Order: sequence, then structure tokens, then C-alpha cells
Amino acid sequence: MKAVYVTGPDQNEWVEVDQPVPGPRDVLLKIKACGICGSDAMYSQVGGIPPRQGATPLGHEPAAEVAEVGSEVEGFAPGDHVVIDTMAFTDGLLGSGGAQGALSEYVVVRDAVPGRQLKVIPKEIPWEVAALNEPMAVAYHAVNRTDPKAGDKVVIFGAGPIGLGAVLGYRRRGASHIVVVDIIPSRLDKALHIGADAIINSAEEDVAARLVELHGDGSSMMARGVRSGTDIFLDAAGAPVIPATVGSVAKQGAVFGVVAVHKKPVELDFGSILTTELTIVFAMGYPTEIFKVTDDIIENWQKYALIISDTLPFERALEALTLAKTPGAADKVVVTFN
Repeated sequence: MKAVYVTGPDQNEWVEVDQPVPGPRDVLLKIKACGICGSDAMYSQVGGIPPRQGATPLGHEPAAEVAEVGSEVEGFAPGDHVVIDTMAFTDGLLGSGGAQGALSEYVVVRDAVPGRQLKVIPKEIPWEVAALNEPMAVAYHAVNRTDPKAGDKVVIFGAGPIGLGAVLGYRRRGASHIVVVDIIPSRLDKALHIGADAIINSAEEDVAARLVELHGDGSSMMARGVRSGTDIFLDAAGAPVIPATVGSVAKQGAVFGVVAVHKKPVELDFGSILTTELTIVFAMGYPTEIFKVTDDIIENWQKYALIISDTLPFERALEALTLAKTPGAADKVVVTFN
């Protein structure tokens, strides 16, 4: 069968590999859609995350149809539509350094257990929307790491897929007001359609002043100056200016979450933020969220569909990878299969 592999530094290619054969405890999946993640470009780099050595299969945002079910497996039947926990495979992380990747025609789930690697979804959910399950779980884990309370005021830096998924996650957790900050007008417009209460174009507006206008004055005896009443800041963009921006505007007791990958070290003035008692948390992956987000996608799939900007057929998967890593060319690219 055909599959897309990293074959060298910054080099992705089609390869022919054997179609996996399921055993009695396995489930064979026919991949129907696979999103392209920003980390796919990092995986092909020398010293990527995680470091790459040798040829590596790509694709870790899949949705699939069950093709075959082993005789000892219960809970699944051929024809079922499923979303997938790519971190629960017994042969390594699917598409992230493991033995298999979802930019291929078939994937086998070894030692399949209902509720562990797979969750059945209604057949009316479009495949490209179902493929958002994995990145939306990443976004929801980031939301959970910041421990939002009902009524919290939130700022999300970055209106890419994770930032937009966080908008939906914070709304589910009861946030009272959500602001999205970005520099691309089309992305900001999409954030409003998905559910943000306000937007800030940081290339044109004073972020600190606008946040005080939107979330109130958060200054105090301990945290003086221009401080917003924002309770939670989430970095879903990875721009080096964001930590310093948050440090300069955060009120006492605010939370700063980081889910974006920063490719270079950033400076944070601990002296100036000491009095804010700012809590900083990081989020990666989805320890418990992968199937918790599924029900919301099922219920609100039309809203999640707005996150997708481009769909390309499997035979154009290499083009999809290039499109996704080109700055400003696309927001969320999903590869679809026949």
C-alpha cells in the first residue's frame, strides 16, 4: 500500500509498504481522513520533536472505517466509523515516531480494547471533521491545564486550529468572556464565528490597553501599572513576544498556559512578574481528553467544520504537507481518502 514517510532531513516521500495483517486481537482500519499538524513539519527536521532517525511514517490526526475485526475483539464491527487515540497504540505513537502513520491507506490497531484506542462515532459526521478529534483533544487538554472556573475571562493568543479549539473548550468550561489575539484578519473573523466574544489584531492594536478595555482594570497594590482583569492567558501561537506581553499585563493570581511550541528560548522577566504570583502551566498531548472531546464534536460538528480551511485527496498528500507548513497559506489542512 502507499504511505507517506519522512525519508531524510526536510524530505517527505511516497513509499510502498506491506498492508498490515490483523491478528485475532487486532482491528484493521481503512483511513478515511487525516489532518496535517504543524508538528509534521518538525518531524522531518533534524532534531525534530521527537528527534527523527531513519525513515518514519507520518500522520497522527486520523479518522477511519473499521475494515476487519479480529475474532477475539468485541465492541467493533466492519463498517464502523471511528476516531482514534494515537497515543494508545502498542507499537508506538501513531505518526509521531511509531511503527505506523495515518498518511497511509490502512493502519492496524494491535490488542484493540474498546474505549482505549478507538471510539465509534455516528456515520453522518463528515470524515474531515472527525479527523479534528485529535487536535481538539490537544486544545481541550490545554484548557484543562489552566483549570478554568465558571465566569473566568480568557485571552487566547493564536487563532489557528488549537486556538480555535480552545475557544470551544473554554466555552464548555463556562468562561464568561473570550478574547482571541492574532495578526491575520481572516483568522480573527473565523474566531468570532466559532464563538469568541472579541478579537484583537495585535499588528494594529495595543493589546494591553484593549484588554483593560475588555476585561477591566486588574491593577492592585502588588501588581501595578497597566494590568487587565483577565483570569487566564493561553499561548496557542508560539510567538516569542507573547510571554513578555502576558508578564507585563497579567493581574495578580492570573494563569498563563502554554500549548504552542516555541522553537527558540524566550525571555521572561521574573523580577517584574514576581508580585503578580503568575501561575505558568504547560500542556502537551491529551492524557485523558481524546474521547471526552468527541461527544462535543458530534453534537456541534458544523461549528468544528469551520476550523478546516483546505481538504486535499490522499494522492496530493505531499502537497498538503507543503501547504500546511507554508506561513499564511492555509489554516487547517485535512487529507481525505476514497
